[in-house]
Amino acid sequence: MRQILMVVHQETSNPGLVGQVLQEWGYALDIRCPAIGQPLPTALDAYEGIIVFGGPMSANDDDTLPFIRQEMDWIAQVLEAEKPYLGICLGAQMLARALGAQVVLQSEDLREIGYFPLHPTAPGREFFTEPMHVYQWHKEGFELPSECTLLAEGDLFPNQAFRYGKSAFGIQFHPEITAELIEHWTSNAADQLLLPGAQARPLHFHQHKLYSQAVENWLRRFLWQWLYRQPAIAPDWSLSA
Repeated sequence: MRQILMVVHQETSNPGLVGQVLQEWGYALDIRCPAIGQPLPTALDAYEGIIVFGGPMSANDDDTLPFIRQEMDWIAQVLEAEKPYLGICLGAQMLARALGAQVVLQSEDLREIGYFPLHPTAPGREFFTEPMHVYQWHKEGFELPSECTLLAEGDLFPNQAFRYGKSAFGIQFHPEITAELIEHWTSNAADQLLLPGAQARPLHFHQHKLYSQAVENWLRRFLWQWLYRQPAIAPDWSLSA
């Protein structure tokens, strides 16, 4: 069976909608959590693609969290092997650092928690056909690495999505989000909802109802393009890939 390797950073992490879509398409998910000591594979031939998700730690924690440094070194190996790579939030920031860019705290009072607008760049219209609202949960942002193409921008954090080579992508936002994940995240980190830049908890659920279908449609098209390196033309996204 075709496999996707998924790297998470908390034992209770859930790949959400991303995992659901890939399983619907017939992929098995190999989920690893290096933060609790689970090893990352050195042999990658068994995987069609690799997705690295977010987490509460920082891509700059490599001096205090050894697994962060090990994971960034491993990401460099993934890129060398030219395996399809997708980094989400922390996964995008570690990709940026692995490519020589910085991950920075733009301001102590600047963060995105909730739904925020996303704008495609001219080169990004291959993957982002129109503006949309996406779910965010972060306070750090990444600089655009050299030899990378900026695909989407935000109002508060300008660098939101980028591409490196043919099949490595980093996105700051969370397309995996579901109503269940919003319930879990906003309950477990309720204190963060009081910080500047965070939206009130009821607004998370209200905007999810407004924007989630558009994000799901985008996610299905994007995953198809990412895995198969061709335009997303399937008329019925319920069909197996």
